[in-house]
Amino acid sequence: MGTLVHRGYAAIRRAGAITPANPAGHRFGRLGEGATIAFPPGAIFGEPWIEIGDHTLVGERVSLSCGMNPGLDLGPGSILRIGRGCSIGRGSHIVAHQSIDIGEDVFTGPYVYITDQNHVYDDPDIPIGRQWPRNSPVSIGSGSWLGAGAIILPGTTLGRQCVVAAGAVVRGTFPDHSVVAGVPAKLVRGYTPELGWHNPAGPIPLNRRANAS
Repeated sequence: MGTLVHRGYAAIRRAGAITPANPAGHRFGRLGEGATIAFPPGAIFGEPWIEIGDHTLVGERVSLSCGMNPGLDLGPGSILRIGRGCSIGRGSHIVAHQSIDIGEDVFTGPYVYITDQNHVYDDPDIPIGRQWPRNSPVSIGSGSWLGAGAIILPGTTLGRQCVVAAGAVVRGTFPDHSVVAGVPAKLVRGYTPELGWHNPAGPIPLNRRANAS
């Protein structure tokens, strides 16, 4: 009996996955060749403004949304763009209102949260949830890795080949080959051809001072 249950669930997962070959995939602005959104999906709406590149895997229960709620006209161009060869970990949320760009070969752990919109608290007399939120574009460079539970806040730009530690809360601009960690996230390691991987705020390692001089 157990074997039948597992086989049946595997068949349901295959049938329920969203791919370019089934009607659910046709709703997207682009769902590339070999791309898959695993079953069961999370909340998904605003598909015409979502582009997903070739051979990208979106894990189970990942929410992808554009706009405040379904049924809005968000204009002629895409808002959420995920490049080719990415892997988005299960339970993650990517919530776009203005512009989120995720490069190629970006991998995330589970339960990552990425958004380009945040609540404001400018008026101290109005409940924060009733104040009009503010948007700021997000860009995540190709080849980057986002650890489990990382939060990418509006206005963040990550360069290529960056590492975001698990649980980090990231806001700001970080260059290529950055390692960021903490709450709020800070640059803890960087890379240059002269020094290799190093702590930008710390002393030059002894075995590399001669090469740097």
